[in-house]
Amino acid sequence: MVGTVALNLRTWVAPETVRPQQFKGECIDARGANWSEQDLGEQDLRNANLCRCDLRGSNLSRCQLEGADLRLARFDSATTVPNGFDLSTSGAVGPGAKLNGAFLNNADLRGIDLRGAVLMGAYLSGADLSGALLDGVSLAGSDLRFAILRGAMCRATRFGTSQLDLADFRGADLQDAALDNVESIKGADFSHCSGLNEQITHLLNRSAMELDHWNPLTRGTTRTSLESLRSPQS
Repeated sequence: MVGTVALNLRTWVAPETVRPQQFKGECIDARGANWSEQDLGEQDLRNANLCRCDLRGSNLSRCQLEGADLRLARFDSATTVPNGFDLSTSGAVGPGAKLNGAFLNNADLRGIDLRGAVLMGAYLSGADLSGALLDGVSLAGSDLRFAILRGAMCRATRFGTSQLDLADFRGADLQDAALDNVESIKGADFSHCSGLNEQITHLLNRSAMELDHWNPLTRGTTRTSLESLRSPQS
C-alpha cells in the first residue's frame, strides 16, 4: 500500500530492547527501552519514538532531539539535554515537568521523582505511583481514581479537588498534605499512612457513602483504614 512500509520480521527488533547505538541514520523506535545511566554521545534522535523510554541519569546533551516523541519518557535531575531543549514541556515525566491535563491513565510511574512538577487536572486513574516523590506537587482537579500510591512521599502535596476513589495510599507519607477539599475519598485506603494527624478527624467527617465503601483490593473500607491510624487515646 502507498505510504506504508512492510514489516520485515527477520530484521524487526522489539522497541523495548533497542540500544542507543543500534541504529545509524534511521528513525529509531525505542518505546519502553531502558536507556538509563548512559552517555548517548552524538546520537541522532531526530523524530525518534522514545515514548516511555527510561532516561534517568542519562546524558543526551550532544544528541539531536528535534521532533522526538518523549511522551511518558522518564527523566530525573541527573538527565542532561542540549541547551535550549525544554524537557519539562516535552511530555516526559520527571522533576519540574509541566503535565497539566496530561493523560497518564494506568502509567507505570513507580519511584518517579515528580518534585516541582505541575499535574493539575492530570488523568492518573489507575496509575502506579508506588514510592514516587510527590512532595509539594499540585494535583488539584486530577483524577486519581484507582491510583496506587503505596509508600509514596506526598509531603505538602496539594490534592485540591482531586478524585481519590479507591486510591491505595497504604504506607504513604502525607505530612502536611492538603486533603480537605478533595472531591471524594470513596473506597480509598489510608492504612499505615504517616503524617495525617489532625486531618484524620476531618476526613472521618465525610459522608458514610465515601467512608463505608468497600475496597476490593485492600479488603477494607476507608473508615477502617482511617480509624486504624488513630492513637488509642484519640
